[in-house]
Amino acid sequence: MTNPTGHYPLLTTIDTPEDLRRLPEEQLAPLTHELREFLIQAVSETGGHLAAGLGTVELTIALHYVFNTPEDRIVWDVGHQSYPHKILTGRRERMSTLRTKGGLCGFPTRTESPYDTFGVGHSSTSISAALGMAIAAQRQQQLRRAVAVIGDGAMTAGMAFEALNHAGDLDADVLVILNDNDMSISPNVGGMSNYLARVLSGKFYSSVREGSKKVLSAMPPVWELARRAEEHVKGMVIPGTLFEELGFNYIGPIDGHDLETLVTTLKNLRDQKGPRFLHIVTKKGKGYSPAEDNPCAYHGVTAFDPTTGEMSKSKSRGPTYTQVFSQWICDMASQDERLVGITPAMREGSGLVDFSEQFSDRYFDVGIAEQHSVTLAAGLACEGLRPVIAIYSTFLQRAYDQLIHDVAIQNLPVLFAIDRGGLVGPDGPTHAGSFDISYLRCIPNITIMAPADENECRQMLYTGYLHDGPAAVRYPRGVGPGVSVNPGMSVIPLGKGEIRKRGAHVAILAFGATLEAALEAADVLNATVANMRFVKPLDQELVSTLASEHDLLITIEENVVAGGAGSAVNEYLATQKNLTQTINIGLPDQFVEHGGRDELLKECGISKEGLISAVEEFYKDRDCQSISRRLIS
Repeated sequence: MTNPTGHYPLLTTIDTPEDLRRLPEEQLAPLTHELREFLIQAVSETGGHLAAGLGTVELTIALHYVFNTPEDRIVWDVGHQSYPHKILTGRRERMSTLRTKGGLCGFPTRTESPYDTFGVGHSSTSISAALGMAIAAQRQQQLRRAVAVIGDGAMTAGMAFEALNHAGDLDADVLVILNDNDMSISPNVGGMSNYLARVLSGKFYSSVREGSKKVLSAMPPVWELARRAEEHVKGMVIPGTLFEELGFNYIGPIDGHDLETLVTTLKNLRDQKGPRFLHIVTKKGKGYSPAEDNPCAYHGVTAFDPTTGEMSKSKSRGPTYTQVFSQWICDMASQDERLVGITPAMREGSGLVDFSEQFSDRYFDVGIAEQHSVTLAAGLACEGLRPVIAIYSTFLQRAYDQLIHDVAIQNLPVLFAIDRGGLVGPDGPTHAGSFDISYLRCIPNITIMAPADENECRQMLYTGYLHDGPAAVRYPRGVGPGVSVNPGMSVIPLGKGEIRKRGAHVAILAFGATLEAALEAADVLNATVANMRFVKPLDQELVSTLASEHDLLITIEENVVAGGAGSAVNEYLATQKNLTQTINIGLPDQFVEHGGRDELLKECGISKEGLISAVEEFYKDRDCQSISRRLIS
């Protein structure tokens, strides 16, 4: 990979925001064009998140121009919108390494740069984090500003409103910027709105407003009349009453691509005290017509031709697990009117586009509200419906209490279609599904399945759907081994695995998509291979049989070893006082950084090579050299 080529006379002079702040203000507009062009060129080579960053170019420049970063803290929510921030904060020359092993992370991360004040990946955390920073600055008696930049989608999460409520109650010095790129309030954007924003954020209005409070507060009836009058006037032209009620001074909405207005407004707000809320409206994909026309498709992209916008297509050996789920839920819904589909703002990623179009009355996108999605499903299940929650493993973590308290305790028939179980490659540890087997396995009443291939995924979804209690089917990102999918549906016997290959001495117990690597290794090791299929209930009879017939059991899973499927095997063998040697292969007790998915799996030993190496290491120091030679001959 090479760094993007092009003519960037201003951008190449900016290695830090200090360089940016030395520019005269009239040079900021030309800089936006260079930054946007550089971003398009860079992401066209590496892939990554594009449309959101294109929409925040002006805001990023204005923030670093007005605030004294990194001393002043800027917290980016989620991080999809932070690529321009990375480019302006000393990482321009490393953008060609984005999301590759050892290269730049696709999200803000504290270990990468002092300008990344808070590590993010999941949404709706920025206001809480910025509030914490504002409180710390206050307690340390430092004039250090805190700014949270949150997207309109992230405002659908309850955590954002919890933080807003707390900030207003504390009267903390924090600025919240709502980046509204849905254009839902576009009629309010324009010259009049920008004029009002300048006026309402200016020192004159603020001083009059605060001075009036002091004078009129001594006359309660008059003060109440003045307060209501102010709210009424502001409410007629701006939708800020909610935020004002929470204790914020609301400004906006303003055009987030009007750099002059942004800079002026931010300068006015910078030195004000108390909680301030700035509402800006931006266009996702701004400045690149393919992304403007289809911001959803260009939210996350593979490498693409920057001239045409055409994305490169990798050769696929079959449908992805997500596509298998997508087809199954449509087929199942056509057979059973009780089925309802739920997603917390992941329609495209979780494979619910076709379902949402074909069964719109049974489709519920609850926004970024994972907790609500699970309890909503519980309520639906109480009334005889059959809810299916399509959710990423990493996002299900946010609804853990609801999963236990509202679904499992009541033993309700809710099916969790858990996508991205295991490593996700370039998106890194914030998005990896490293823990779901561990955090689900300890919950009573729940059934946990892990398909080894595409067809098994379809049949497990059907099995879990018909199960009279909570069930989870967890599957990885990407394609399977290429097994043809049976268009029919059949129930898999609950808690029953299967022998897929017979061998001697060593038995490999594969959970989920690791079966492919297990079979490949078994050809070298002459090992027995079991497709365990169920994590819970565990096929104890099969485990006992394999333990009695083999010298060594190896469990392999794409989940952390601690508390995982291998631990379930160990726990069972311990209750049987079985002393068969076991090796557990899985994700290590650390956060696996971003990189190529296959590359990371091999590094973790979840591969054919990792299995062979584990067997060789096991026998190396034992008096079993002849067995070792026989195994790998």
